[in-house]
Amino acid sequence: MVGVFMHTLSLYDIKHGLLGKKFSSVEITRRFLDRIAKHSHWNAFITVCEESALRTAQLSDQKIKNGTAGALEGVPIALKDLFMTKGIRTTAGSKMLQNFIPPYESTVSQKLLDAGAVVLGKTNMDEFAMGSANITSRYGPVVNPWSLDKKLVPGGSSGGSAAAVAGYLCAAATGSDTGGSVRQPAAFSGIVGLKPTYGRCSRYGMTAFASSLDQAGPLTRTVRDAAIFLRIISGHDEKDSTSAARPVPDFESFAGKSIKGMKIGLPKEYRMDGMSEEIVDFWRKGAEILKEAGAEIIDVSLPHSKYALPAYYIIAPAEASANLARYDGVRYGFRAEGKNLREMYENTRAEGFGDEVKRRILIGTYVLSAGYYDAYYLRALKVQKLIRQDFVSVFKEVDVLLTPSTPNSAFAFGEEPKDPVSMYLNDVCTVTANMAGLPGVSIPIGLDKQSRPLGLQLIAPHFMEESLIQVGAILEDGANFPMLKEES
Repeated sequence: MVGVFMHTLSLYDIKHGLLGKKFSSVEITRRFLDRIAKHSHWNAFITVCEESALRTAQLSDQKIKNGTAGALEGVPIALKDLFMTKGIRTTAGSKMLQNFIPPYESTVSQKLLDAGAVVLGKTNMDEFAMGSANITSRYGPVVNPWSLDKKLVPGGSSGGSAAAVAGYLCAAATGSDTGGSVRQPAAFSGIVGLKPTYGRCSRYGMTAFASSLDQAGPLTRTVRDAAIFLRIISGHDEKDSTSAARPVPDFESFAGKSIKGMKIGLPKEYRMDGMSEEIVDFWRKGAEILKEAGAEIIDVSLPHSKYALPAYYIIAPAEASANLARYDGVRYGFRAEGKNLREMYENTRAEGFGDEVKRRILIGTYVLSAGYYDAYYLRALKVQKLIRQDFVSVFKEVDVLLTPSTPNSAFAFGEEPKDPVSMYLNDVCTVTANMAGLPGVSIPIGLDKQSRPLGLQLIAPHFMEESLIQVGAILEDGANFPMLKEES
């Protein structure tokens, strides 16, 4: 029976199943590869690494046999297609990098390889991580495995990773979170998505969107899985000046610990206009679960959080406009023809970037221009400081905050907001953690009346991911979320 449904096992169970020789890495790798092919209509992967994955799985089986297994030996995973992978195409979901093969490895993916993980492939994503639905990719939209009568979006920008984990195409996957791009697709797809503290994981080898906000994070089926994954990808990196030189705790050891006496804050500002009443009801349910487990529930206020989204959509595009200036057709990536150098630049960027990326570059260039730098960009930085101060104050009262992950469940293709600003509202619950550099996690809490997943978010103080694991495991256990039913 384990063999038939081994693809539905958690990362933890797969890891221990391999070590206990209940099945081999080659067996489960083949199972996932078969499922990737079978469910290609979900479009979760841009590149599938079948041959290299099976070779790695064979080596892992040998290491398990001779007792030299790593922490994730033989476990099949996927990587969001903005992590540089040496010798494997990395596109960032864009035409600009459609044939780019990196000569080096990102630190996060190297840590996973060193731990013995088997990389199945590179997952689809919104172009340059700019999107909330995974519909801006050069390689087509990703379909949420929870789709029933209608095709649903999986959230973005890490929608390919979320769909791959939710649909049992891999044991776990990497994502990146700039304004919610791990937690929001996790909520839409009924899985766990954890954004670590800014600096907890190295950004070296990650395609940059907004350098002061980007952070790698795991997408997994359980909180324990996220803890295992997070420990492997965390740690200081001399190649990244923003990575923190702090010890990495045994995050997994906090899964299952009592939360008796902990104080959980409910920020009143997260009850906003347009939010689904079902989400509000599940928010109350989450608070009751934690209260019954011995936590104290406290109403708190984050008065400047309402300004987080507009400030984010000034700071992030500003940084993006600077980061994406390197894509000019000269050194690498797509190049269009032109009569002269200037025309070549113009044609390359006009053809190489999609509409959403162009939109954000234009916004970013505008707010950094001489006439508007003070009026927009500097004001946004001041707002960011106030947001950080709000969190510092509130964490003197509580240990963790509990909020909705999104204002609504996943929407169907064709039902997405046509106005870009309305689409940006999908990040309204998650963006504050990025603006403050705080860790956050989305936990699936239940299904709405349309059988679409809903998630709750936990936010903790800087470098207190263990609190997210501790509280998240209790919330997960109490929610008893009905995982996606999938045939063998």
